[in-house]
Amino acid sequence: MNTTSYKTISANKDSVNKEWVLVDAENEILGRLASKVAKIVRGKYKVNFTPHVDCGDNIIIINAEKIQLSGNKIDQKEYVRHTGYPGGQRFTSVKQMLEKNPTEVIRKAVKGMLPKNRLGRAIMGNVHIYAGSEHPHQAQQPKKINLNTIK
Repeated sequence: MNTTSYKTISANKDSVNKEWVLVDAENEILGRLASKVAKIVRGKYKVNFTPHVDCGDNIIIINAEKIQLSGNKIDQKEYVRHTGYPGGQRFTSVKQMLEKNPTEVIRKAVKGMLPKNRLGRAIMGNVHIYAGSEHPHQAQQPKKINLNTIK
C-alpha cells in the first residue's frame, strides 16, 4: 500500500466551488433553520471543508416574516443591547423585532452559530435575507433546497 497517495487536501480561496442556494423560511422553526443555514454557509457538509477558509455556499433566505418559534419564545425571548451610556440597557422582544425588522431575527440567530472571529464576519456576508418572497438574485440562478433533507 502506497501511503504517499493519501494526502490531506486543504481548500483555499481559489479552489473552492461556491454555489447559490435558495431557502424558503415559511413555517420553519427559527433555531432549526439557523443551525442548518449556518452549516451550509460554513461549508461543513462539503467534502473539502477546511476550517479556516470560507468554503460554504451563498444563501438566499426568503419569507423571513413567516418564521415560527416553538413554545412561548415569541413573547418571552428578549434581545439585549446597550447604548453605551450608564443605564442604557435596552430590551426588545421577538414579537417587536418581527414587526419592525423580521430579517434581523434570522440574522442574529445565524450569526450566533458562526465563529466569533473575522472569518465568521466574512461568512455572514454570504447570507442574504429578505422579508418577502422576492429577491434580486435571479441572475445567480439559485437552486432551491429543502432544509428537511439536511441533517
